[in-house]
Amino acid sequence: MSFDLDSLKVFVRVAELQSFTQAAHQLGMPKARASAHVQRLEGELGAQLLRRSTRVVRLTPEGESLLKRAHGFLAEAEEIAALFQAGRGLRGRVRVELPVLIAREFVIPRLPELLARHPQLQLEICASDRIVAALREGFDLVLRVGPVNEPELVGRRLGEAPMMNCASPSYLRQHGTPRTLDDLRDHLVVHYATDPAPVFEYFDGETYNELPMRSAVTVDNFDAYEAACIAGLGIVQVPRPGQERHANRLVEILPELTARPVPITLLHTHGRSAPRRVRAVMTWLTELLSPLVSELVKSR
Repeated sequence: MSFDLDSLKVFVRVAELQSFTQAAHQLGMPKARASAHVQRLEGELGAQLLRRSTRVVRLTPEGESLLKRAHGFLAEAEEIAALFQAGRGLRGRVRVELPVLIAREFVIPRLPELLARHPQLQLEICASDRIVAALREGFDLVLRVGPVNEPELVGRRLGEAPMMNCASPSYLRQHGTPRTLDDLRDHLVVHYATDPAPVFEYFDGETYNELPMRSAVTVDNFDAYEAACIAGLGIVQVPRPGQERHANRLVEILPELTARPVPITLLHTHGRSAPRRVRAVMTWLTELLSPLVSELVKSR
């Protein structure tokens, strides 16, 4: 028995997303072609793999069995193909999710170097501050700034970024500059929507604690978080990387009371055997970002 690898790839994406429409969009093909691929695979295997309805797509028991083995099979097939393509350049698409700041300031400006080295490589970068469901949304690589609780992903920790407390000159003129923890009781913070409540995190010499704070504004992404601080709406706690670009608009305060450093981790979604193109992009991102993180840690 033989079956088409492209059809298997389509089946995996449809199964993970539980949607022909979303899978077809991610794969860059019409929905009808994605459906035809899965029907062809079902015909070749002589088994129904998916139950289709107007609202949702579900795996059959046969489909569940195939999905468990499909990732490893596809990775192995790609490795075999790579043995005969070692002298050729990397080709194909790699989908990467990055925080907006890191994408804008550090990665995208250096992309011409990577693409000059591998002109047949295609990078799809999603710059977002939300935590994507990497597998379900079809990403190959994701960069996490903060704790990671995704056991299905394989990670490479790049280091950790020290934090700093910042306020704008206009805010400090209006509210005064806090010198002690007690002073903060008369101040505002910008509330980040992913935090349950507005707080100021600090290290007391032994442990990290949170001081409840007042907030006049809540935001849901990092650019808005910084913009609110620059506008004088409150104090923020931000990773130190990249903050030098705000040298005249933000002032560091309470340097002895910083929040805990945030881990920076690069993860892929391909289990034990990532495709060659994904490994190459992962290595490039590691080489690009690790020295930056290390230098920041040294400079604390």
